[in-house]
Amino acid sequence: MSLERFLNQTISSWMSEEGPDSDIVLSSRIRLARNIKTYKFPTLFTHEEAKKIIFEMEELLRNSNFSRFGHLELLKIDEMQPLQKRVLVEKHLISPHLAEDSPHGAVLLSENEKVSIMINEEDHIRIQCLYPGLQLLEALAAANVIDDWLESHIQYAYDENHGYLTSCPTNVGTGLRASVMMHLPGLILTQQINRIIPAINQLGFVVRGIYGEGSEALGNIFQISNQITLGKSEEDMCRDLMGVVSQLISQERSARDALQKTSNIQLEDRVFRSLGILTNSRIIESKEAAQCLSDVRLGIDMGYITNMSKTILTELMILTQPGFLQQYAGGPLRPHERDIRRAALIRERLKMESEK
Repeated sequence: MSLERFLNQTISSWMSEEGPDSDIVLSSRIRLARNIKTYKFPTLFTHEEAKKIIFEMEELLRNSNFSRFGHLELLKIDEMQPLQKRVLVEKHLISPHLAEDSPHGAVLLSENEKVSIMINEEDHIRIQCLYPGLQLLEALAAANVIDDWLESHIQYAYDENHGYLTSCPTNVGTGLRASVMMHLPGLILTQQINRIIPAINQLGFVVRGIYGEGSEALGNIFQISNQITLGKSEEDMCRDLMGVVSQLISQERSARDALQKTSNIQLEDRVFRSLGILTNSRIIESKEAAQCLSDVRLGIDMGYITNMSKTILTELMILTQPGFLQQYAGGPLRPHERDIRRAALIRERLKMESEK
């Protein structure tokens, strides 16, 4: 296994799996923030200390027989080109912060890409587990297994009163960030999303775009996550988030039903117009591509399109991002060149699907 393998495989193998409510919930993610007691936090440590932490993790990996999630590959950020780091961000395997602001960082990746352990990001260790559909408790169980393995070899920074200590005070306590990625075109088209988001925020959760904080909700995809990390158990926090997500699922399904009853022909027309754009465009920007892919996915979910797999759309959502386009091109592309290549790639992939 190597960096190239993670770069060349468009979608992680877990993305092709079906999960509960996967027509609306694309993925569930658990992230645990941890720090090593004997080192300064990443906001204060030196480059030498950062290198020592990576060395310790390499030694742990080399000398441990931990194989619950298969082989783990350690990749160093300072050995990657900017384009390579961007591709890993687009696949949600590393954070933008690790890619851009952590020159002495690293990541441990499992072969199926369900597990990502970031090293020297905002905290010394950030354990991430990704599952398809609404599977927060399953992802939490997996993260806890990894956490227990690491804690059996590493002394964490922990306080009896405050819990796990982290660089950012908002993560102190459990260090847990639970999140789900949701496709909500029905709530967008019925214009309900603007009143729903403030209500979710008032309940102690946050709504972000596809790449987390500061990112845009491309293709009607939103990330819902907890804000509170102290005062409750990890399982209770996940169950609270699942309650909010379940309500969103119900509201999204109701919105889709209402659209089908009141605007069926208009919705069907929108779906097939978007499919036509994707099938025939010679130039397409990322935002338009994401919107059209969202429409087509909705068309599949609602039964308008019956000869296409949702997996292709997941693949194209990732493959048409700037990093992947340039990775496949073998080097940097100007924005206009990316738009041309994006359109060609989508046409070719959809043609391959129609010929099956």
